[in-house]
Amino acid sequence: MYKGIYIALSGSVLKQDQIDIVSNNLANANTVGFKKERASFKEFLVSRISGAQDSDDGRAMSDLSEVKTDFGAGTHLRTGNPLDVALDGKGFLSVEGGRYTRKGDLRIGRDGSLVTQEGLKVLGSKGPIKLPAGQADIAPSGEVRVNGKPVDTLKIVDFANQGELRELEGGYYSANLPSIRSNAVVAPGHLEASNVDVVKEMVRMISTLREFETYQKAIQMFDEAAARINNDMAKV
Repeated sequence: MYKGIYIALSGSVLKQDQIDIVSNNLANANTVGFKKERASFKEFLVSRISGAQDSDDGRAMSDLSEVKTDFGAGTHLRTGNPLDVALDGKGFLSVEGGRYTRKGDLRIGRDGSLVTQEGLKVLGSKGPIKLPAGQADIAPSGEVRVNGKPVDTLKIVDFANQGELRELEGGYYSANLPSIRSNAVVAPGHLEASNVDVVKEMVRMISTLREFETYQKAIQMFDEAAARINNDMAKV
């Protein structure tokens, strides 16, 4: 009986984790460049974490295996802003501090640097891109221009295994592996939307909530059965 409680309890905790992930995906459905996440699960014996010997009932639990980021592309939205860019293809904009992002809603900072909405300097082939006064825009080649004259080129890189990137706050990623050349093409005047499909995420949320409720009912059933057994034994 207690084996069933362990399984139901661990399943309930996992479903709560999954609800949190789906909720975060839905909350960022309108966030520029956001990439949705997916969770995978694993099963293990309780003895492997407690250090105790395996019990005869083989009690087991489920646990969160890993949370993966889906780097699939989002839809390109036309804005007409000369400093907005979307990347068509695999790759990331390089930002100061070893950060990488697909958020292309860039702007000019107070010191004339090309920065992200969070104020982080965008890197070019020569380092942080600093713009002189004038009308700035970005060409499809990634060339940053002021009054039609080239100033620098966006540093766009890719990684052999994007799954090894570590997610940071605000839609940024860091990497402990070397970058490689990206073949991504810049789409000026566009932004990449989130790759979250709201309808599919809502369906996933409803399904996960139902599974969570099922585990809760199972826990209640096991608890009531255990109480009846204890009461009956007390009468013997």
